[in-house]
Amino acid sequence: MTPSPSAPTFRDLIAFEERSDRVRFLERTFHGIVRGRVLDVGCDVRHLKQLRPDLDYIGIDVGGQPDLTIDLEATERLPFGDRDFDLVICSEVLEHLDALHRVFAELVRVSRSKILISLPNCWTAARKPLSRGKGSIGHYGLPLRRPPDRHKWFFSLTEARAFCQSMAEQHGLSVIETRISEKPRPAVVRFLRHMRHPVADRYDNLFAHTYWVVFERKGS
Repeated sequence: MTPSPSAPTFRDLIAFEERSDRVRFLERTFHGIVRGRVLDVGCDVRHLKQLRPDLDYIGIDVGGQPDLTIDLEATERLPFGDRDFDLVICSEVLEHLDALHRVFAELVRVSRSKILISLPNCWTAARKPLSRGKGSIGHYGLPLRRPPDRHKWFFSLTEARAFCQSMAEQHGLSVIETRISEKPRPAVVRFLRHMRHPVADRYDNLFAHTYWVVFERKGS
């Protein structure tokens, strides 16, 4: 599945070394829709609120410094009314949840207009460790002690795209914008990579690290 032709896809050459880097990119890139009443699902220490003190903002998370501490795995229903928020943000969260389909439905329920999510491309993080026989991949593997959190799903950018389109169809949403983030590399490196992997999906599965999607309620 691919987004409809009316939904443009943009490519950004950027790396996120810290969680705050991702939030700054989000605010800068999607500035036009980050307004009004905003729910930040998986807010950590509310980086977005620090960048945009003008927002009517609520941040939720199981750790960090949220406005409300909520365990999404254990919560059947978010403590908000239907269509309470102009924008619901859920960046790098769904892959940590067994119940990601139920949580996505809750994001839709509490949004009156737009939903912004990002998903990692797990394949690109695994590419080098697998090729080098390193023996472990970040966020996965077999830890000796139970970790407080970890990724529950291992998927490619192709699968992330198909998931988002399926969620849009199931919940009556339009996909109005998508973005693909790739680490900056010299132009000659990117050219050679494209020559070796001319099929866009294959290239993105190997080298893109984040998939961003803006959904909108139809008729909102």
